[in-house]
Amino acid sequence: MTFFVPSHPGPQRRRTITVVGMSTSAHLPAEPAAAPAGAARTGGTVTDRLVEANHRYAAGFDDPGMDARPVLRVAVVACMDARLDLHDALGLSLGDCHTIRNAGGVVTDDVVRSLTISQRALGTRSVVLIHHTGCGLESLTEDFRHELEMEVGQRPSWAVEAFRDVDQDVRQSMRRIRTSPFLPHTDDIRGFVFDVKTGLLREIDPAA
Repeated sequence: MTFFVPSHPGPQRRRTITVVGMSTSAHLPAEPAAAPAGAARTGGTVTDRLVEANHRYAAGFDDPGMDARPVLRVAVVACMDARLDLHDALGLSLGDCHTIRNAGGVVTDDVVRSLTISQRALGTRSVVLIHHTGCGLESLTEDFRHELEMEVGQRPSWAVEAFRDVDQDVRQSMRRIRTSPFLPHTDDIRGFVFDVKTGLLREIDPAA
C-alpha cells in the first residue's frame, strides 16, 4: 500500500491520529429513517468509527497550504506492521517525507513504481528502508500462494516475499533500489531494522 504525504513550506505541524483496536465483526445497525446526508453511522463497524473520527478531525481542520513535494526530500519504505509509528520514531512532521508501506517493507515492483514517481516527479533524493523484529513474513513461505490457489482456484500473481533473515532481506531491498534503471538517485540509500521492543533502529551494512 502506498501513501503520499504532502509537503509544506511553512512551520512544521504534527498531527497524531490514534486508532483504537476493536473487533471487525461488529454488527452494523439499521440506518435511521431520517439520517442527514453525509452523517456517519454510530455504533457500527470499525470503518463507521473511523468516519466519525474524521468528522471530528475535519471540524477543526485548517488547510496548511502544502504541496506534494516532501520538505526533507526523503522517501521511507517500511512494513505495514501496526506497531511502527514512523513519524514519531523518526522525528518527522506532516509533509516531511513520502511514506510507502507494505507487508514486510520489501521492495516490490509497486514500491519501485512509487519511488520512481517520488524521485522523478516530486523531488525526493534519499531512501530509508525499515524492516522490523518479529515480522509476520518470517513465519510464512511461498506455500501461502499454493494454499490460496487450492482455496480459491487461482494462484496469486504476486510473490509472498517471505524471508528468514531480516538483515539479509534489508540488503536485498537496498540492492533492488540501487540496480533499478528507473531510479535516478541511488547514492543515499540506507536500510535499518526497527526493534519493536526498544524502539531503536539498527543500521544494516549493505556489504556484510
